Amino acid sequence: MDETPQSIQSWVENYSLLSLEWRVTIAVFAMVCATALVAFIISRVIVRLERKFSQTKNLWDDAFLHALRMPAVGFVWLQGVYWAANIAKRYSDAEIFKVNDTVLKIGIIWLMVWTLWRFVKQAESILASPAKMRRPMDYTTVMAVSKLARAVVVITAALVIMETLGYSISGVLAFGGIGGIAIGFAAKDLLANFFGGLMVYLDRPFKVGDWIRSPDQEIEGTVEHIGWRLTTIRTFDKRPLYVPNAVFTSISVENPSRMTNRRIYETIGIRYLDVAEISAIVHDIREMLENHEEIDSDQTLIVNFAQFNHSSLDIMVYTFTKTVEWVKYHAIKQDVLLQISEIIGSYGAEVAFPTRTLHLADPVRLDREADAKRPRDDSHDDESQERPDYREADSLSDYDEDGKADRTTYGDVDS
Repeated sequence: MDETPQSIQSWVENYSLLSLEWRVTIAVFAMVCATALVAFIISRVIVRLERKFSQTKNLWDDAFLHALRMPAVGFVWLQGVYWAANIAKRYSDAEIFKVNDTVLKIGIIWLMVWTLWRFVKQAESILASPAKMRRPMDYTTVMAVSKLARAVVVITAALVIMETLGYSISGVLAFGGIGGIAIGFAAKDLLANFFGGLMVYLDRPFKVGDWIRSPDQEIEGTVEHIGWRLTTIRTFDKRPLYVPNAVFTSISVENPSRMTNRRIYETIGIRYLDVAEISAIVHDIREMLENHEEIDSDQTLIVNFAQFNHSSLDIMVYTFTKTVEWVKYHAIKQDVLLQISEIIGSYGAEVAFPTRTLHLADPVRLDREADAKRPRDDSHDDESQERPDYREADSLSDYDEDGKADRTTYGDVDS
């Protein structure tokens, strides 16, 4: 295939009605036109084969044909242009035609890489599609293997191209081993992110589409993309959050998307006046939850009188819903709380709210304070000044002869 078709070459050399320049120009033009025609025919043939094989159950032949169509057309153009350039090379001294053979070899390698790259992409879509596979693989794992396979294809192609250009692969690998140490020290953060992404792919604590959050950092949202350096998370306020993969090796990550149930955990306070109805209320709430169609009876279910609180009798309600959907869970929780409210009201009880009880002093002391505040008659002021103050002593024996309180017993009462 490296040689120009002999028929065209012989026509250029033996046809004498036109000058050599015209014959070369016509030959090159005819070769390009023929290449375009063959490329069109090849494309149509592969399209028809794709339609035919799409009716079969085998998905891999469809993936291979789809991956091969564009590179096959590219190969026809590459070979046709090579032949046209080879014709011009025989009758021209231009320097550009001297790299004709090298361009052909590199072009064939590039077409092979292109074919494998497209096939890997097709395989990725097949393995992760529930519509195409009975048991689709995890998308995160498929994406990791796909990226690794494409990296291997590109690196291998780069080494082959370097060998084609005359470079020694052994020397390149030796240089890479020595230079890798320096690069490792200079780009340690980049390598940490790379290996962090590798651990995410291997351990799979989360995948694309999962809702994750971290108690160690302000990270919460839906995973959109897991790259080799960054993981893209869409927060609940719709902002993109780009997290370096190295972070996930040093923090705890919660994955609420993988929960089996959602929990309802509430404390309901009843008034102290309704203490006689507590037992019946607890029984009815438990029965209601056991018969609720959205409550998972196989999980822990607790309804008990829990404690005497400051201003309420507390009932603990602890149960799990069957659904894990956030919106549906809140609708179920609302229904449960409203039914609990109806049960409490059916017994004439009420939900407690914070209250305080104020205890007043005894009536006797209140009466004395009222007497002290009552206005006195001025006509009896003299008598009141001479009258002993019996309120300050317990008996008459505590007073001296003048009617004054004994200081040795009560202290300086005058002060």
